[in-house]
Amino acid sequence: MSSKASAATLDRLPRPANDTAPRQQPPAAHVYPAKLSRRHLLGYLAMIFGMFMAILDIQIVSSSISEIQAGLSASADEIAWVQTSYLIAEVIMIPLSGYLSRLLSTRVLFVMSALGFTMMSILCATASSLDTMIAYRALQGFLGGAMIPTVVATSYLLFAPQKRAGISVVIGLVATFAPTIGPTLGGYLTQAISWHWLFLINVGPGVLIAAAVWSLLDIDKPDWHLLKGFDSAGIVLMAAFLGSVEFVMEEGPRKDWLSDDYIAIFSVVAVVAGLGFFARALNYRNPIVDLRAYADRNFALGSLFSFVIGVGLYGSVYIMPLFLGRVRGYDSLEIGLTMIVTGGFQFLAAPFAGFLARRIDLRILLGFGIVLFGTGLLLNATMTSQSAFWDLFVPQAVRGVSLMFCFVPINLLSLGTLPPEKLKNAAGLYNLMRNLGGAFGLAGINTLLIERMALHVSRLSDRVNSGSLQVQAWLDAVSAKLGATLPDSDAAALKLLHNIVQREAQVLMFNDLLLVMAAIFFAALAALPFVHKPKMFSAEAH
Repeated sequence: MSSKASAATLDRLPRPANDTAPRQQPPAAHVYPAKLSRRHLLGYLAMIFGMFMAILDIQIVSSSISEIQAGLSASADEIAWVQTSYLIAEVIMIPLSGYLSRLLSTRVLFVMSALGFTMMSILCATASSLDTMIAYRALQGFLGGAMIPTVVATSYLLFAPQKRAGISVVIGLVATFAPTIGPTLGGYLTQAISWHWLFLINVGPGVLIAAAVWSLLDIDKPDWHLLKGFDSAGIVLMAAFLGSVEFVMEEGPRKDWLSDDYIAIFSVVAVVAGLGFFARALNYRNPIVDLRAYADRNFALGSLFSFVIGVGLYGSVYIMPLFLGRVRGYDSLEIGLTMIVTGGFQFLAAPFAGFLARRIDLRILLGFGIVLFGTGLLLNATMTSQSAFWDLFVPQAVRGVSLMFCFVPINLLSLGTLPPEKLKNAAGLYNLMRNLGGAFGLAGINTLLIERMALHVSRLSDRVNSGSLQVQAWLDAVSAKLGATLPDSDAAALKLLHNIVQREAQVLMFNDLLLVMAAIFFAALAALPFVHKPKMFSAEAH
């Protein structure tokens, strides 16, 4: 079925008789400015910096979670909610942002989001208990979550199709560089000052960004007619659905999935609320989130690729600090300095990605990026317990380059073919898929992490046992060396052997996870032939 036929079918879906919301009139043709004014350009750059802050705030906190745990006197399970609460709230706001942007206007929504994010940052820094921190983090994620999709939608409203490749490079650089630099910046701030500055660093820039956007960027008007027939049931169902999904994905691996009562309950809530939400979105005349954007094949497939990118981006940024911390014993600053390679090569690759996006088929460019990212993961899956900066340099460099060759064409293929009146809603759905990819990816990683660790410990323990002549000889030699300083040298030698088995099992486990992620990327190539060669939507298309 063609995308036009799909859209027509969706438009003929039945509407409830008591739905009094007015049918939207066909929008007037969107006119792009011949030349973007300096005022609008500066305002848009301020929006991009706000987007950078919102994305950065996830990873900058995760790198120093142990220090926050100590400061709030929380357990390891409890402190995880500092991240989980933020992610749950953010994933609810992202699709809602399209509706709010049309209702309030881009400028008002973004400024409210930036100021709310800034205020919650101050409150997070002053939190004295775990409960207040979780509440403030949830509000920070919800309020700040509108900045990310609003920036993406605005780029397609301000810039004509022929100029979008360049701006997609900038957005891609911000969206992928922020998670990469987060551990470095977080580690530095925590060690140089204190964990409170992970939040206080947002205050000055947040106020300046809000002021700049309010003063410089007024590109659309609020549409208060959207309040008529407001889809209150839809927003409740969406919040219950997405919030439950995020909760299950975050907490499931730690709670052994459905064996935990809360995970089982929220899994049921996710299924029931999800069915209700989709039914509501497809039948209500003025839905809170319009799913008809998925009738466009390129947008649907682009969202799938965005999901895969979320798995790879957030998964790799999660796995590498774990390896460096657990196996290599690095602190947060050392981890950040090792991982900065990926961010550096993103900057180097950005202009080339933008140049090629204007000159070759975007599908070829996307295929190249996906293969390159998968190759980087394969190269990374050869780690040993001695792998350090230079051993990890090439795999991280390859991934850094590949991210730009993935993100730029995905952006253009997904959103560049949609008419302007659908962009705000579609941008929320598009960014939601990347976040959900990260959530599902991390859930899968944490589940495999537990299973593969147990498997490798079992296998290594079978091969390394005291009945082996080689192992016994090694234990005797180590015990003899330790005998001069330790009273129970035999027990110390056994403990050392146990630690070596645990370390090597972790290395094998991390390599397995990287191989699985590489397989996901190579499998995603199967969807590429179904992507249409894009014809960018322009004002003339009306």
